Amino acid sequence: MQVTIKSFDLEMEVKNKGVEFDVYSPDGKIHHGDLVLTRAGITWCNGRTKRENGITLNWNKFIELMNAQK
Repeated sequence: MQVTIKSFDLEMEVKNKGVEFDVYSPDGKIHHGDLVLTRAGITWCNGRTKRENGITLNWNKFIELMNAQK
């Protein structure tokens, strides 16, 4: 995958606005979506889905989901 930072609106810690990453196929031709990291959690915006319509998990739910992958 090719992942780039879409915006870098943060200081030392992630603020409410967060950090947004563009996620592309390895060749950069297919935009898979955006990943948004905020103080409250993580949001996946598939394809051209807007941030407010993305799938959001709070950090506790995200950690639980990732730990279940072991």
